[in-house]
Amino acid sequence: MAIIDSMQRLRELIGTPNELVRLKIHSSLNETARLFIERSPMLLLATSGEDGRPQVSPKGDAAGFVRVADDHTLLIPERKGNKLAFTLENILKNPKVALIFLVPGTCETLRIEGRAALDDDAALCQQLSARGSPALLVTRVKVNAVYFHCAKAFLRAELWLPETWREAIAVSFGKEIAQDGGLEQDKVAEFDAAVHSRYKTDL
Repeated sequence: MAIIDSMQRLRELIGTPNELVRLKIHSSLNETARLFIERSPMLLLATSGEDGRPQVSPKGDAAGFVRVADDHTLLIPERKGNKLAFTLENILKNPKVALIFLVPGTCETLRIEGRAALDDDAALCQQLSARGSPALLVTRVKVNAVYFHCAKAFLRAELWLPETWREAIAVSFGKEIAQDGGLEQDKVAEFDAAVHSRYKTDL
């Protein structure tokens, strides 16, 4: 195994970017970025805690669920989840965040870096309601960097081509919990049935 431990070696392998590429990085949201966010039903939110442990969380809802408050501010509503709240706890300890917005069928993605804060203003949570329920709270992101990422990864993966998709994987949370003794094996099916029921009634 050959470990790369210097910037020089890394650049020998990867090369250096065209100087024009760096000019795509902006400090505020332009019209194209705003349109992309309006059409995006899914984003990936990266955070890290005080100890530097990184985590990435998916956030999804109807397209446009993230509100663009102004050229430097995004509002992300928090919906019901498993209550582990790793991402939210991380933000309280370290506000630096990174986001990737996805639009189905579009292979380019939008990347954003910034600082986040948690807001539970009742009126704002009501404005960001979905399915008859207000947001539990709102993650307010102050944007520092905005740029589009090229399509190569998605093209190589053929991500948006249904004919390339393999059979869906059935994930059993019951089995995951039972693996280390947290749930009796005869309770796995009941646990999974409850999960799937909440997918229909508790979004």
